[in-house]
Amino acid sequence: MESKPKRELIRIVATEGGPKIDSTGKANGRGIYLCPDTECFNKGRKKKAISRGLEIEIGEQVLDNLFKELAEHEKKG
Repeated sequence: MESKPKRELIRIVATEGGPKIDSTGKANGRGIYLCPDTECFNKGRKKKAISRGLEIEIGEQVLDNLFKELAEHEKKG
């Protein structure tokens, strides 16, 4: 629950195929912003903030896939 400039955050967007990391920040759909690190993602996952923010139900497997995608993004950054 920190405030940071948008450029320092990563956007997760709800798409028809499920939630995805939006690296452009311009994808259509409801989105949420998180710090681009695994600790922040784990906190959001534990509190179910990701599902609540996107207003969709997200299964554990989908969250695992998002976590892997975030880890790859973190390595690049």
